[in-house]
Amino acid sequence: MNDCIFCKIIKGEIPSFKIFEDEHAFAFLDINPIERGHTLVIPKFHAKELFFLPPEELAGVMPAIQRTATLLKKKLGCDGMALSQLNGEAAGQTVFHVHFHLIPRYAGTPIDWTPKTPAPTMEELAALHRQILG
Repeated sequence: MNDCIFCKIIKGEIPSFKIFEDEHAFAFLDINPIERGHTLVIPKFHAKELFFLPPEELAGVMPAIQRTATLLKKKLGCDGMALSQLNGEAAGQTVFHVHFHLIPRYAGTPIDWTPKTPAPTMEELAALHRQILG
């Protein structure tokens, strides 16, 4: 039995604020965001790290990353987008299912990799979700 939190999110066993889904990928709002709109894009294929993700699965995820980034930029009016992907504990990976962070960036705002404190409430995430998908 797979106890991966991201696999459970994909299956709908754990609720999320889904931004995008297709046959290869699932994108949802991060509940511990670095910036408003911080979104995770994950392959539906479970692989612990990028090194173990089959090339055809990676090829399927990349369009989802681009499509989600484009949607976030349009709906949030950000000036740029940071894309981050970590592999292994030494790199700071904390959930061991390949995932890509899309972090909206605004001109003049220095990047701080520390999650926002306090974390947004479920109501705030729901409002943001409606803004992005509306």
